[in-house]
Amino acid sequence: LESAAQKARMAENAWNTKDPDKVSLAYTEDSFWRNRSEFIHGRAEILDFLKRKWAKELEYKLIKEVWAASGNHIAVRFQYEWHDDSGNYFRSHGNENWEFSEAGLMRRREASINDVLIKPEDRLFTWGEGPRPDDFPGLTELGL
Repeated sequence: LESAAQKARMAENAWNTKDPDKVSLAYTEDSFWRNRSEFIHGRAEILDFLKRKWAKELEYKLIKEVWAASGNHIAVRFQYEWHDDSGNYFRSHGNENWEFSEAGLMRRREASINDVLIKPEDRLFTWGEGPRPDDFPGLTELGL
């Protein structure tokens, strides 16, 4: 469980950089994703997906929390806040199932995500750019 929590925090930190090149390197060359209703095959498609994602989801801030872990599988729940180019704010709620290769790279990612419209004043993820500070509360501590 401790190793799973470390992997989840490393993934959270990487995604909060919003650097598609850096994030894509955590996945195998032949990685398979289901993200919402999109099916993504391989690191090149992951890279394209991440570029599109962060061009649309502005001021993206993510928090992940391990739900369960067994062997090379980890289940996480997550939420992230962002806004679109029209100034609409969202909190996206999701669950991911991860499978890792023997080399420790993620080989499979299954993500189910729902977006909820929120008011700007209801945002909870208020740290600056980059990874969430170590002393910033997680999902459970925020009551989410």
